[in-house]
Formats: sequence, structure tokens, C-alpha cells
Amino acid sequence: MSQRKLPPDLAALLQQKKAEEALASKPRFIPKKERERLQKEQEEKEEAEREAKEAARLAQKSSKRTERPAEPDGTIPTGPKAMRQTNGERENRNGGRQDRKRGHNDDEERRLKMESKDEADLRARYMGPVVNQSTFSAKKKRRRTAANKFNFDWDADDDTSRPFDPIYAERLEPLVRLGGYEMTDELIQRKADAIRRGDRETGEERARQLLEQHERAKKQSERKNLGKHWSEKSLEEMKERDWRIFKENFGIATKGGAIPDPMRSWQESKLPRRLLDIVASAGYDEPTPIQRAAIPIAMQSRDLIGVAVTGSGKTAAFLLPLLVYISELPPLTEVNKNDGPYALILAPTRELVQQIESEARKFATPLGFTVVSIVGGHSLEEQAFALRNGAEIIVATPGRLVDCLERRLLVFTQCCYIIMDEADRMIDQGFEEPLTKILDAMPVTNEKPDTDDAENAQLMSQYLGGKDRYRQTMMYTATMPPLVEKIAKKYLRRPAIVTIGNAGEAVDTVEQRVEFVAGEDKRKKRLQEILNSGQFKPPIIVFVNIKRNCDMVARDIKGMGFSAVTLHGSKTQEQREAALASLRNGQTDILVATDLAGRGIDVPDVSLVVNFNMAMSIESYTHRIGRTGRAGKSGVAITFLGPEDNDVLYDLRQIISKSSISKVPEELRRHDAAQSKPQRGGGKKADEGFGGGFAGKGQSWN
Repeated sequence: MSQRKLPPDLAALLQQKKAEEALASKPRFIPKKERERLQKEQEEKEEAEREAKEAARLAQKSSKRTERPAEPDGTIPTGPKAMRQTNGERENRNGGRQDRKRGHNDDEERRLKMESKDEADLRARYMGPVVNQSTFSAKKKRRRTAANKFNFDWDADDDTSRPFDPIYAERLEPLVRLGGYEMTDELIQRKADAIRRGDRETGEERARQLLEQHERAKKQSERKNLGKHWSEKSLEEMKERDWRIFKENFGIATKGGAIPDPMRSWQESKLPRRLLDIVASAGYDEPTPIQRAAIPIAMQSRDLIGVAVTGSGKTAAFLLPLLVYISELPPLTEVNKNDGPYALILAPTRELVQQIESEARKFATPLGFTVVSIVGGHSLEEQAFALRNGAEIIVATPGRLVDCLERRLLVFTQCCYIIMDEADRMIDQGFEEPLTKILDAMPVTNEKPDTDDAENAQLMSQYLGGKDRYRQTMMYTATMPPLVEKIAKKYLRRPAIVTIGNAGEAVDTVEQRVEFVAGEDKRKKRLQEILNSGQFKPPIIVFVNIKRNCDMVARDIKGMGFSAVTLHGSKTQEQREAALASLRNGQTDILVATDLAGRGIDVPDVSLVVNFNMAMSIESYTHRIGRTGRAGKSGVAITFLGPEDNDVLYDLRQIISKSSISKVPEELRRHDAAQSKPQRGGGKKADEGFGGGFAGKGQSWN
């Protein structure tokens, strides 16, 4: 039995209808993708309807064309009428196509407007109205600025005379700038000729005025010498500004009254012609900065303090004026040869004394002067025998010279010229007391007055009583510690002070590198890597701090396959000389030394200096690395650092940062000990095992 259908519930139908109406009355949010899908379906539907209509229309036209009556002869109609019909049909077709295209564009425009409106409504609904919207346009601003910008230049096309003016036919570049007047004589003359041709009434007068104005400008410029480098000027044309530029170019700074201008070349040095010939034969082409500044001052019999880095040519700077000074004194004879030398040169080490002696003989022997050295390591009898015929110049170390004075082997009755080379090093080695004894042994009758007269070159060049000359004292140093200043104030009279570069800084020809390598074994391994790299050619110098380490490091270097010699304070004089000779003549590749070799060791062409142990002070470090990069050549200095070197890291960082070719490594820059200068009194102390010469006053290095 089938189930009977129940009639629909009217209340339920009403409720459902009311719910649908309420739902339809609510705004419905359609996502963008859904709208695009619906729009696409609508477009496809409209496109299908248009294609159907177009197909129906074409079919209708085709049927009409087939029903068109033919011509009486049965041919297809031709001529203008047929063309008109064809053109009309074509116009109808084109019109229909354009209408369809226009309709499609209108639909697309409506769709875009609807989407933009929907986006604006959604943005306003959820984000609120747009406020403070900028209307700035960079394009409009550029257009507005360009339109209002005034052009100060004039168009070259506006000059109608340019094609016909011979001045512009071949434009010449100005040869020189004469006080801002940039025209050559030839160009001025051609302009004057053009003026004469172009203006027959007043052209001659205008051309004459132009030429006169040009000549006045040339003369004024020649008087001022503006735009001309000092090297292009004669000595008479040099002005104060030119000398200031000259000193800046060579890093020369001077202090004191009545200081003469430095010399620009050997020909302007006022040295005797014979001495200049010797200088030329020795290969001294151009004077070094210390020679340029010190020689003119010393030639005026002025006391002098020269502060310059090692390897700057100080030896020739004091030797050449010394030889001129001695040349004006009477020659040594049997009467006065036992009264002592005319000049005394003091140096801290035997090696430096022998180097100065060798250089002095190069200049003094051709002039007939005798140079004798007095150093430890040789017997006193041998040195007394060398002095038997007298000597105009004596080069000595302070300790051995005091021994000679105490044994009456030497007197300074007629000594009137004193040079202290490496004065700060002599103080460091404990030579203050011997130095004072030597200076006190000099005659006091020819001391200069401590007045302004000491700065007067004419007064100081005169003879005292027609026989003696005023004593002239010079001191050369790389640094100026307080004890050196004390000696200078006591024995020098109104000295002129010459500083080359900055005192205590390394030369710019040395590239400084530092590496943190702790432990002897690691340092030896790193040293082997450096030597085997092939980047550095012999000779090479390796510095250590303790004497016994010299032989150990040298033995390890020999095990690496290199030849090595040692140099320290325990070596005899013959051993020292043999070691340096083998290094200079190429028989040995590497020298292992203490600070004894830090100064006065002039080995040419040293390519590398290795500080196996960092120096005890920054001054010693400066002199160590000064063994390379000499005579204008470049060199490299590599320093191994460890925890024991914290006291010098600050000074080391400062000196490397001042170098133009060196870079402070990041590890040194960030090191705690390199951030501030350590307090005095907490540094290292040198013991008797150090070969750097830090012994007490009782020990000498003769």
C-alpha cells in the first residue's frame, strides 16, 4: 500500500521565503577571483551571441548575393557600379567590425571601472578614507624648474663673426699661466692684427693698447714668479713662500735664530770645488733632506742638533762641513801633531765607528787628512802607534776614549770640533758619565758665549787671537730623551735644531708587519715559512733579545738550509768584523743579532728584518727596522709578538698607524694592551744577558 503524500506546510514555505528574501537583501561580498570568473563567463556568452548574430548576418548577405540577377550576356557585373557595391559591402563589414570592437572596448572599460569602484569601496570600508595624499610630481617639478632657470651662457652660433675671424681659425692652447693671464705672445699678436684689419679708424690704437697691456701683465707676472715651481727658479728668485714649500716637500723643520735656507743642490752648498768633485765621484747625486738642511747651518759655524731617522745620510751631513772647517786650520806638523786632533767624532758602537771611519776616509784622504778610529777590541799600543804622526780626525767610542785620556795617550789641546752621533743610543748604553768626562776634557778657552753672538755666523767664524777657532759642537740623534737634552743644554750654545720628518717614527720606505706567534717552536716554524717563501733575497737580519738565543736561532736557520752568522756583545772585535764582512760580500745570507746591530750597521740592500723577539722599547724597534729600506730603497720588517710584549703594543700600534705603507692588523688594533699607554715603572727590565746594550754605567761595549 503506497504512502500518501502530505501537502506542503504553508507556514514553512512562508518562513523559507522570508529567509531567502532576508538573505537576498543582505550585501554579498564576492571575491576578486570569483568576479573575474563570472565576468569571463559573461564575456564568453556575449562573444558567442555576437558570433551567432554575425554568422546569421553573413548567411543572409550571401543568400542575397546569389539571388542578384546577372547581366544580359551572362557575365559578372563589373565597373564603377560593381565597385561601389563592393565598397559598400566592405564598408558595412568594416563598420560592423568597428562596432564590435567599440562594443568590446566599452565592455572592457565598464568592467575596469566596476573593479576600481569595488576596490575603492572595499578600501574605504576596511581602511577608511584616503587622507593627506601627496600630489608631488618630480616630472612636473623638473619641467617647472627648467622653464624658470636662467641660462648664463650664450650660444656660440650667435657670434656671426666667428667663421670670418682668423683668430678662431687655429685656436692655440696657452703655454703658461702668467698671473691668470692665459694668452701666448703669438695669440696676442694675431688678435692685434685682426683688430687692425677689422677697424680701420681706431684699430691701430686698440691693437697698440692690447700689446702694451699684455707686456705689462708679463712683466708683473715675471716679478712675482707666480705659477713657477721652486725647482724652475734661480736661487735669487726664491721667495719665502718657495722656501716654505721646499721644506714641506722634504719634511724639514728648523728651530733657532738666524738659520740659513737649506741647499737645493750640491752646487748651491758653497762647498769647495775640490770637495764637490769628491762628492760626485762618491756617487752622491742628490743631497738627502738632513744634508740639505744641516750642511748650510754647519758651514756658518753654528752648533747644531740634528734629529733624523736612521739611514737618512747623517754621516755625510756632518763630515763635509767638518772637512771644510779643518781645511781652514794650519796643517799638522812636528810642532803641533801631539796636541791632539782638530775634530772628534763619538759613536756608541764599534761597528758605527768603523762605518764612520770608512766614510770619512773616502772624503778626507784625497784632501790629505788622517782619520784614526779608537775602539775596544784592539790593543792600546796599536792605537797609540796609529796616533804617532797625529790625526786631524778621531772617531771613537766613549769608553775606550776615556781609557786613552786617563793613560795620557791622547790630549785635546787643539780640538775645536765635536760631533756626537747617535747621542740617544750612547745615553741608553750608560755612556753619560764617559761622555761628560770627554766633553769636560775639551779646552774652555774657545767656548762660544751663551749669548746672541753664538747665532752670528761672522763672529763665530773669526779666529780667537789669530790662531784658534770657536768650538763647534753638533749632536745627531733619532730621539731626544731628557738626558740628551740635558747634555745639549750644557755643552751646546744657542744650537739650531733641524728635524727631518717626525722624531722617533720609522721611515716610509719600510713596510711594517706584525704577527702574534707565541712560543719559540711556533716562531721558528713561521720563520722557516718566511725564508722558504722566496719573497725576500739575502741579506736578511733576524733580531733577538738575549745573547744565547743568537746561536740557537742561527743553528736552527742553518738546519733550514741557509747560511747564518751571529753578532752580539760577547763576540770579539775580529769576530764582529768577520761576520759583517761575510754578510756584505754575499758569503752569508742571514745575520742573527741583538740590539747591538740595531744602530750603525750599514749593510746595503737588506730586504727583510725579522724581529724574532720584539724589542724592549719602541726606540730600539725603530732602529732595528731601520736596517732595511735605506738609501731610498724599500724593505719589509716582520715582528713576532707574544704575551710578554704587552708593554710596547700601544707604542707599536701608534708607530705603524703613522706609516703610509703599513697597515695595523685587526688583532693588534683590538688588543687590550694597545688601547692605552702603560704606566711607567711596570715595563720590562733588561738583564746582563741582553745584547742590546742596556747594561749599567759600569759596562761598556768597546
